[in-house]
Amino acid sequence: MHPLKIKNLTKNFGELCAVNHISFDVPENSIFGLIGRNGAGKTTTIRMLMNIYLPDEGEIIFRGEKITPEFKDYVGYLPEERGLYKKMSVIDTLLFFAEIKGKSGSAVKKKAYEYLERFELLDRASSKIQDLSKGNQQKIQFISTILHDPDFIILDEPFSGLDPINTELLKDIILEMKGKNKVIILSTHLMDYAEKLCDHIAMIDHGKLILHGDLEEIKKKFSEGKITVIHEGDISFINQLPYVQKVADFGNRTEIKVNDSHHTQDLLKTLVERNVIINKFSANETSLHEIFVELAENTGSEQLKGEF
Repeated sequence: MHPLKIKNLTKNFGELCAVNHISFDVPENSIFGLIGRNGAGKTTTIRMLMNIYLPDEGEIIFRGEKITPEFKDYVGYLPEERGLYKKMSVIDTLLFFAEIKGKSGSAVKKKAYEYLERFELLDRASSKIQDLSKGNQQKIQFISTILHDPDFIILDEPFSGLDPINTELLKDIILEMKGKNKVIILSTHLMDYAEKLCDHIAMIDHGKLILHGDLEEIKKKFSEGKITVIHEGDISFINQLPYVQKVADFGNRTEIKVNDSHHTQDLLKTLVERNVIINKFSANETSLHEIFVELAENTGSEQLKGEF
């Protein structure tokens, strides 16, 4: 049984429909990506999960029952708009948020210091929040989200404000939590991180669900007939080939869509015959970024929507 089911969820703000009749399931022991561009409706969806907003239509089912205001007690929630008390010290902040979730004592304090050491903030334990950089405040916010060891975790744009080193550390910790059988919802507009981390996704654009399901199955479906060539020289002649549907030219890197996957070998043969220098030729591969761009450009095309 899926622990969380979203059914026909809808939220309007005046004439704006921020979330438009979306439905999806979040599986057990997974990282579920809620993805889309800024303003797509991701945060509004999460705020309905957390009972910050009440839906105009639809329902949210958690482990077989409609969620109640108490649902937030089971959840570690990292909001998009951070909320730390600027005058409190780092360690007091962490222990305060843990106590709100019912966890206190020496074990929690020990874990707090362990996380601070891991994030290279141990020397700032007594510092006030207001004296930290935005990136370090983000790390404290993340630690406070997971310190009480929740089974269900919602992370809304968790990589915001982090440098590449701390982004990698955060990614590693998220994967560790998945290994402990946590259910994690990761909301982000960063498609590359979603692709690296997520098992299942729900893709939202302009408040509408345009794709959802198992990420590997989705990528397999959308990668058929897609080719990337890194080359030297002009290959504009491929636009005239009858089996080529679409060409995106990025200089010495060209992305090509052919009618059927068996045309891959035809294209390779033609390039070789034309004496094109090929440094890389990859077939039947695509990225989540490419899938999103394709779908976002065709949101009115029903055949591109659905579950995989």
